[in-house]
Amino acid sequence: MAGKKVSSSAVVMSQIMQPQDANMAGNVHGGNIMKLIDNAAAVVCLKHTKNIVVTASIDRLSFHNPVFIGDMLTVKASLNMTGNTSMEVGVRVETENLISERVAHVASAYLTFVSLDKNGKPLPVPPLIPETDDEIRRNQEAQDRRRVRKAERIKEEQHQQLDRKTT
Repeated sequence: MAGKKVSSSAVVMSQIMQPQDANMAGNVHGGNIMKLIDNAAAVVCLKHTKNIVVTASIDRLSFHNPVFIGDMLTVKASLNMTGNTSMEVGVRVETENLISERVAHVASAYLTFVSLDKNGKPLPVPPLIPETDDEIRRNQEAQDRRRVRKAERIKEEQHQQLDRKTT
């Protein structure tokens, strides 16, 4: 299977935030931003694999600045790493007040997706070809996060086994 460049699947999606996006505080609801993050990451994975993809996990999503109604929200997403059947996507969210031109970092997240065949079984994904220094660094950092996620998953499974034994 031929490898693909990071740039061949990267996306930038922008939209003006509307009143229906607001929470009770009058800011854009975090859940709406989360959905936009997930959608952008899914598009990246679809472009890379040309197959059905599903979200497996989202790492540390923290909100740094509020988004207001009328702001333009921009979601930038690109692949950081591919495994056999999974992919990590890095996402950065920014908000811009189009009148004052103030741009602020809203959130960043790492999402893991799995490619599936028509029967819902994991499907191999094309390898990723990082080219730039930033892409190579992101790939290396993604491999580090993958090792941490795997260790956490093993620890969680051990705790679940202990819990089953004690109940």
